[in-house]
Amino acid sequence: MNSQIFGNKKSIIETKSHISYGRTVKMIFVYLLLIIISIFFLIPLVWMISTSLKPLNELYSVTPHFIPQNIMWSNYKDAVNSIPFFVYLKNTLIYAVVATFGVTVSSFIVAYGFSKIDWKGREFLFFVLLMTMMLPPQVTMIPVYIIFKHLGWVNSLRPLIIPSFFGSAFYIFLTRQFMLTIPNEFCDSARIDGANEWQILWKIIAPMCRPIVWTIIVFNIVGTWNDFMGPLIYLSDESKYTLSLGLQQFMGAHSTLWNELMAASALTTIPMIILFFFSQKTMLEGITLSGGIKQ
Repeated sequence: MNSQIFGNKKSIIETKSHISYGRTVKMIFVYLLLIIISIFFLIPLVWMISTSLKPLNELYSVTPHFIPQNIMWSNYKDAVNSIPFFVYLKNTLIYAVVATFGVTVSSFIVAYGFSKIDWKGREFLFFVLLMTMMLPPQVTMIPVYIIFKHLGWVNSLRPLIIPSFFGSAFYIFLTRQFMLTIPNEFCDSARIDGANEWQILWKIIAPMCRPIVWTIIVFNIVGTWNDFMGPLIYLSDESKYTLSLGLQQFMGAHSTLWNELMAASALTTIPMIILFFFSQKTMLEGITLSGGIKQ
């Protein structure tokens, strides 16, 4: 009897050990695969930084080197001095911060109306909103430009900033899906206590929606920071250029200062990498919960 019990325990221990070993091997394989994939994504970034530190004669050598033989930190100084870098940085910050504030607040308010307030035609209008996401931006580009031209907004940041205060279909969708995970009992209890919809929105729903709000902020800041098409269409005065548009000034008709261009590109890219690095946990939480746990 004792030998049978001992044999069963030994069998259980061996089974658990086998399962644990299998999980370990699986995790090692997954991490190795992720490391290999991440290397492919990091190669362009590493090459950009490497190019930004090379002198011109190394850029055109027959055998390219990943590591610069002569490190030229002065390329960064030359890149900043070659264009009005800080003017473009100021314009980019104004565009990114104001547009992000506008699209976050407006999308949040509209999403609350689509998720927590019951009104006739709500589902139909939400479907229409989703249909607008299917329209390529090239379809509306010319009509929208004509409207802004008649308003006298061309060659200013207004065509880039003001539309953001009317919300974004994608961000409204994400926020609505997140709000659907919040039980309606919170809102109903607040209404019974005499709270109006604005109080419910800002004092009850808003604190619970911090992950999705931060996700929208990061997405929109990165999008506006790297936006090239919008400034290219609406801005003609160089003093109003953003960084993404100003980088093209390093590309001449007959030659391109690749080391200075890569240096300026690195200075433009690194802030977004830092922003994403410190906010990735909150962003993943917001995106995961936005999958929609319907009530």
